[in-house]
This record gives sequence, structure tokens and C-alpha cells, in this order.
Amino acid sequence: MTKPPQSIDDTLTLLQGSGYVAGRDLATVVFLALKMGRPLFLEGEAGVGKTEIAKVLAEGLGRKLIRLQCYEGLDINSAVYEWNYAAQMIEIRLAEASGELDRTRMGQDIFAEKFLIKRALLQALEPTGGQAPVLLIDELDRTDAAFEAYLLEILSDFQITIPELGTIKAAEPPIVIITSNRTREVHDALKRRCLYHWVGYPSAVRELEIVKLKRPDASAALALEVVSFVQALRQGDLFKSPGVAETLDWVSALHELDTVTLDPQTVNDTLGVLLKYQDDIVRMEGSEAKRILSQIKDEIRTMAHG
Repeated sequence: MTKPPQSIDDTLTLLQGSGYVAGRDLATVVFLALKMGRPLFLEGEAGVGKTEIAKVLAEGLGRKLIRLQCYEGLDINSAVYEWNYAAQMIEIRLAEASGELDRTRMGQDIFAEKFLIKRALLQALEPTGGQAPVLLIDELDRTDAAFEAYLLEILSDFQITIPELGTIKAAEPPIVIITSNRTREVHDALKRRCLYHWVGYPSAVRELEIVKLKRPDASAALALEVVSFVQALRQGDLFKSPGVAETLDWVSALHELDTVTLDPQTVNDTLGVLLKYQDDIVRMEGSEAKRILSQIKDEIRTMAHG
């Protein structure tokens, strides 16, 4: 077990020690969320590392990670709890067969905790190894307003009410990380219960640091060309700019192809690793990719001789 960080610098060390290259602004809000016991709401484009923050916190603090992956139609049965109806029916049949069926008593027995199937949100209220877990509510924007409203009780008081059992309250609140790709606006009532941070695309310097950390086998020259090319792509008019995850995938793919330096043909052949929409690929392949590649190589040569 690791004690929570006691300063912003400690938080930076914690994140970096688990392989996450963070700026001081992110480390500050993570530190405050831990210190104040508040959920942390992270918004940003897909692939910029929001989910990874919860993972490295769980690893760095030695806590269990409980992940609730959100999707359209997510309900209480899937996110919080449901009753094991099959086991309840077996219990009823056994009581009937033995002739010991007392309806009042049976009504209490079949709604005992042993028949309760605990989903992610309910599990998050229970300590593991003496410590509260890290709860990741991933891509909340995929759910609907009704589910958001249900979360308000949990995020305010860290408790869940089960009509048949009563209210279950966390002895120690979990560390809560909520992410959103901003495909829709999340309601203010939920945001007010959280600390907020926008996770943007990293600068070229930070992205190069990430690539060197995550893909150490790639040559320094190739890593620099890849990061420079991706940074240039993000300045263009794309339907979906590549995130850090795509940058890392591209470096891995190029390394597997024994690529030493980028050339127009290799870029065209591997654009599907970097871009995930055909319109973007069509826009970039050919002369446009060649132009960007020529531009970034000139800039790299200028820096090298500067």
C-alpha cells in the first residue's frame, strides 16, 4: 500500500512512477481531488489518456481498480446491483419441497445479501485490503440523463439505497475518476460534485517524452519524426485528429516494419493505424502527406543545425 501524495510534486512523482507523463496542471487537480475527497471529472478527446489516469492512480496507490464502462441504455441492474433470480427460485422450490414454506419468512430470506449480485458501483463502496478502491466511470457521456441523476446520491454521500436491504454507505469513499469524450454535455448538477480538468492533446515536447517512455525500442529519430508529423496533422481539418494512443500505435507499427525514417510511401501505407475515418485518410494520403512530411523534415533539419 502507498500513502496518498502529500504535495503536487509527490503527485507528479506518483504519476510518472507509473508511466504517466503529466503536466503540473493535471498533477495539481489530481492532488486536490485526493486531498479533498472529491470525484475528478476529466473531459477531452478520445485517446488523450483520461482513462489511463485512473489506472496509474490505482497502480501507484496500490488500490483495486473498479471500472464501469458506460454505454447507451446502461441501467441500475448493470451498473449497481441485481438480484440472483435463479438462485432465489431454487431457494423457493427447495422450501416448497421440504414443506417449510412460510411466505413472510421466505420473502425476507430470498432478499438476503447472499442473493445480491454486486455490480461496479456497489462494489466501489466496499474496501479491498483495508482501503477504498479507485472507481473509474468511463465515458459517462454515452449514458442518458436518468443514469446521471442516479449517480448524484452516490457522488454526494457515497451511499446506495436498496429497497429490500436499506442504505449501504461507504466507510471510506472511493477515489472516483469520471471521464467524458464530450459527445454530449453532462449535467451541471453532476459536475458541481466534482473537480474538473480538460485533458488536451500534449505539446510536441511532452508527446515525444511519452513515446520515449512507452516505446523505448523505437529510434529517437523515428520518434521525433512521428511526433512532428502527428502534431502537424492535428493542425489540419480532420474529422478526428489522432490521439496519443494512435501515436503510440503508429510508432509500434513502424517499428514492426523496421522503419528507420518516414517516407511518403510508408506514411500512405500505414495511415490506417493513425487515422480511423476514410475521409481523413483520403484527405491526407498522397500529395498532402508528402507535403507535411517534407515540411517536418525541413524543420527537424533546421533544429539540428540550429
